Amino acid sequence: EVQLQASGGGLVQAGGSLRLSCVASGFSFDEYEIGWFHQAPGKRREGISCISRTGGTDYIDSVKGRFTIARDNAKSTVYLQMNSPKPEDTGVYYCATDERYSCGRYYFHYELDYWGQGTQVTVSS
Repeated sequence: EVQLQASGGGLVQAGGSLRLSCVASGFSFDEYEIGWFHQAPGKRREGISCISRTGGTDYIDSVKGRFTIARDNAKSTVYLQMNSPKPEDTGVYYCATDERYSCGRYYFHYELDYWGQGTQVTVSS
């Protein structure tokens, strides 16, 4: 059974830092591309970053230069390092994957099959 477990959320001050983790199980982790998604209060969930099997990364403009996605295949874990978060980064963060799709311009538009439960991040001003 494919499982994704997101953790690391919490309360952080604007300008601080926070690292989210997504631990995967039940599949060949190194063969999957993994995305991070953000759902702000009252808004739709949106994709913010993706990491490919080979470690290539994509970011949406609003987090580029502040957030860093990385993977550790030995630990079946993907990280999202959030530096200089802003109050608008507040929300629930999800990791997701689907063997059918690869990172790229359309990745965030696909209906991915597997999702973690989400971890809450609150950025105070």
